[in-house]
Amino acid sequence: MVTNVTRHLLLSIVFFALTFSGVAHSASDPVRIGTTQSLTGHYSEFGIEQLRGIEMWAADVNSRGALLGRTVEIVYYDDRSRDSGTVEGFIKLIEEDKVDLLIGPYSSSLTLEASLVAEKYGIPMISTAASSEEIWNRGLNNIFGADTPAGDYLDGIHLAADVGAKTVAIIYAETEFGTEVAASARLAIESDRLVLIEGYPPEERDFKGLAQRLKEVDADLIFGVSYLEDSVAIVRDIRAAGIKPRMLGFTIGPGFREFADQLEGAQEGVVGVVQWLRGSREPGAQDFAYRFSQRYGYNPGVYAVIGYSAGEIIEASVRLAGTTDHDAVREQLRTMYFRALIGTYNVSANGRQKGRRNYVLQWQDDKRVLVAPENIAENAFVYPLP
Repeated sequence: MVTNVTRHLLLSIVFFALTFSGVAHSASDPVRIGTTQSLTGHYSEFGIEQLRGIEMWAADVNSRGALLGRTVEIVYYDDRSRDSGTVEGFIKLIEEDKVDLLIGPYSSSLTLEASLVAEKYGIPMISTAASSEEIWNRGLNNIFGADTPAGDYLDGIHLAADVGAKTVAIIYAETEFGTEVAASARLAIESDRLVLIEGYPPEERDFKGLAQRLKEVDADLIFGVSYLEDSVAIVRDIRAAGIKPRMLGFTIGPGFREFADQLEGAQEGVVGVVQWLRGSREPGAQDFAYRFSQRYGYNPGVYAVIGYSAGEIIEASVRLAGTTDHDAVREQLRTMYFRALIGTYNVSANGRQKGRRNYVLQWQDDKRVLVAPENIAENAFVYPLP
């Protein structure tokens, strides 16, 4: 016979279990992860890559037994590479789709908008390729970074000074990312060594005038805080102007195979700052690259890895919390130390990533090879350029 005391005890146990797990879910309900990605518009190449990484992570989790006994489901919308699409998408994910947790979009500008939506609704969000310092300086409690912050982005480029570069020219796309990295470079480089620092509209593709100014200052190192298409155009106009710096480097562009395909040999010796390369010999890099190529038919870039890693970080926080409850997951994201595919996850109190450092690659013999840091370098850095 069930007494009142027994009934009270059973109810207490049930209440405790529900409170601990943070669920109003049944075991058959999926863990729903919401995101917007740029599937169309000027960020589409990167957004598609990130989404594929996220979806591959979900497939991996489900193939090995799901998450807390629940399958993982990715719910996503195309933000069209626009702020308005990001805001609309994240509101819909939260209000209509009732997602459990969030993964951010590509770019700092879209993440700045998405993080405000996440904060309004109190739902933890992992940012992907978004490095603007402004993201972390607004006192938000629900945004946690997987990307290297803009202020730390060029740490690896000190190798230029190590090999004897005396003068530096910085050119940058006038985006949140470009402007902040250029500002950090201005502070880090001695004023007598910085012979030119100049921004350009992100949609600019004619750099003949800029090339002439670069020719006049004759810097040992020319470095562009740029993307794929603008970095290709810059290299073409620099080569056409007969400029021969001892070192030529960029942020995002050289990490893509398309960089070399479009330059048809002019990429030789160009340096790139990257967050991941399958030749890095880091744990899981080759395995991920092989399985991604089997799934999608081509080798992954860094944005697929960032998307996959965002999923890994969510998975780790949920497993440690034992629940998808927002407060419990938020606390894990704030305090946990975790090794994701992209590298170390370890954030400051404001969610700013502090565990990551970038790699430096160089195009040598039509291949991207790591040249720094020294402990994982595949080849020696070639300086000066041939």
